[in-house]
Amino acid sequence: MTGTEQPETTTDIDLLILPNFSMMAFASVVEPLRAANQLAGRTLYRWRTFSVDGAPVTASNGVTVVPGAALRDTGKAGTLLVCAGLGAEHFDDARVAQRLRELARHGVGLGGVCTGTIALARAGVLDGYRCTLHWENVEGFVEVFPDLDITATLFEIDRDRYTCSGGTAPMDMMLSWIGLAHGEDLAVQVAEFLLHHSVRHPHDPQRLPIQYRTGITHPKLLAAIAHMEAYVESPVPLADVAEAVELSPRQLERLFKQRLKTTPSRYYLELRLKRARLLLKQTSMSVIQVAVASGFSSASHFARCYREAFHRSPRDERQEMERVPNERVSHGGKGMSRASHNVR
Repeated sequence: MTGTEQPETTTDIDLLILPNFSMMAFASVVEPLRAANQLAGRTLYRWRTFSVDGAPVTASNGVTVVPGAALRDTGKAGTLLVCAGLGAEHFDDARVAQRLRELARHGVGLGGVCTGTIALARAGVLDGYRCTLHWENVEGFVEVFPDLDITATLFEIDRDRYTCSGGTAPMDMMLSWIGLAHGEDLAVQVAEFLLHHSVRHPHDPQRLPIQYRTGITHPKLLAAIAHMEAYVESPVPLADVAEAVELSPRQLERLFKQRLKTTPSRYYLELRLKRARLLLKQTSMSVIQVAVASGFSSASHFARCYREAFHRSPRDERQEMERVPNERVSHGGKGMSRASHNVR
């Protein structure tokens, strides 16, 4: 994947699929390559599918894929993309990290699709590179790998590292890749062939704008929510939120009650608790660390608010998440931890 057109070459791509990988994301990688070959009338791309041990792997939608070989058989040329999905934060297999580091030393391009970025980060092959992953996992990923250059974009192509969020975002990354290697005309043809009429750019946001997520159109209310989302870890006084959007505290209160049937304080609290829940599910941070990262200064207050919102304690939530991955991920059972990033 270079920016130089190489019309006579064939690019080899290895796809490592992890347990519970996203079938949508996987197909969004492969189908643009197939279409490019078909439209070009020759083999521009070849791809092979691997699992860690060569055994069949079941996607998060229940469909099982039979790979061509085991991870140890991947080549030392071209590019390898790690395709993951649900539970990737609990998947920690030393064979994957070791192989990724070996391939990196041999100059193989490496990428992560959906939550496949987590495997690359664990292996230490993203240091010094921009990277991204599915928006739902960004919060926990940032907490565990604070030194990485993490973005919330659709995809990142940074030299020989290729990372993208989930869903159909891999299709946008592959279209960009095809355009860089074989020209924008072919990329456009592929997009039309796949009925992908709105080709997105790398730095387009992953999530819908707040107004589409909430159904809100009032500009000052949208601005207030955006201000709250920007200060989840270190909550600001509601008076500051009101001032930032040029309202009085009483006007802000009235606006939330009229449009959202709740109070600003309750809405802000729910934002923080949602962040806490993601961190409990996706990291091995202690409960008190999660509380602090979600803007709570008291562990007891955090536990009380959490139980009221989700009808279980933070510790019960953590125990449940530790139990489930052990049942569904062959080599999983470990939450993301800072220690895993420091092992080389």
